[in-house]
Amino acid sequence: MKLSARSIQALGKIVTGDAGLSPYRSGPKLVNLFNDFGASDRYGQGFPSRWQYAEEKLHAINGTKMLPALIRSVFDPRDFLDAKKEVEPAIDHLNQHLKYDGYELVKDGDFVKVRDVNGVMVDITNPFKGSDDDAHVFIDEQIQKSESKIQERDYDGAITNARALLEAVLTEIETQFVSAAPEYDGDMIKLYRRVQKHLNLDPSRADIDSTLKQVLSGLVSVTSGLAGLRNKMSDAHVRSYKPMKHHAVLVVNASKTMANFLFETMAYQKKK
Repeated sequence: MKLSARSIQALGKIVTGDAGLSPYRSGPKLVNLFNDFGASDRYGQGFPSRWQYAEEKLHAINGTKMLPALIRSVFDPRDFLDAKKEVEPAIDHLNQHLKYDGYELVKDGDFVKVRDVNGVMVDITNPFKGSDDDAHVFIDEQIQKSESKIQERDYDGAITNARALLEAVLTEIETQFVSAAPEYDGDMIKLYRRVQKHLNLDPSRADIDSTLKQVLSGLVSVTSGLAGLRNKMSDAHVRSYKPMKHHAVLVVNASKTMANFLFETMAYQKKK
């Protein structure tokens, strides 16, 4: 995530609280904040003005994965609650600047995340979000990593995480139906076909019309494509093709759309 100097200046005023829209942060609080994101400073004599310090530190992490993480922290709703301020005006104010850099802040539950407006991402409804189960935590991590890597222009990494997301979702769904599921051997197509049967998504069913058969057959093609793309375009193997941003957005969105559909289908089947 790379911001212009003007956006950094606007963000700096939100960080310090000097815009009057966010909680005020004293010098020591600013030091603590930036130390959480890679700095190693001490507050004391000779410390620069608060706004100067904030902007210098923002420029230092501009273009790194630290910046969106810091923004998420700066907009922590609990800090706004303690300061008796509303978070939405601060979001709206910063978005007026971020749009010129191709980004915007959007609500992510009670918190915020940075979205690349030039590559609109599909939102995924993760039924396991907030769970402490290792598999569920892994799914949530792949969602976040695939999005953040696109923002960081790591398109190879985004594709790798997109496949890992779908693999994890398929594996988890299978365990919901089979207590002793077969060990995953890396063949995602074979894994999908097993899950397909558990979810009654087999396109050969006689009780569905031809149009739906085509859609269900297309899911197999999408899964096959994601499996193949990992070998040709991701950072998991020697790459034979360098992906561009629109490729990565397509792959990540396809994986997340599949995950959403599979989660919703699982919920429907379990209610029957």
